Amino acid sequence: MSDAKVTSKGQITIPKAVRDQLGLRTGDRLEFVEDNGGFRIEKRLGENPFDKWQGFLKHLAGQSSDELVDEMRGR
Repeated sequence: MSDAKVTSKGQITIPKAVRDQLGLRTGDRLEFVEDNGGFRIEKRLGENPFDKWQGFLKHLAGQSSDELVDEMRGR
C-alpha cells in the first residue's frame, strides 16, 4: 500500500512504485472514477492520432497504386 500527502495547492506526488506499475510518464493524464463510495485512479489512454484519418482515402478504393501515381503526375 502506498500513500501520498496532499499539498496546500491540492497536489500529490504519486509514489515511484505506483508510477512504474501504471507506466506513467510526464504529461500522462489520470482519471478519477467514482467507485463504491470511493475513487479509483486510472491512466487515461489518449486518442489515437491516426483515427481522424481513417476513411480519408476511401474515394480512391479500387485504384492501383500505379494509376494513382500516374494521376498525380498528370499522365
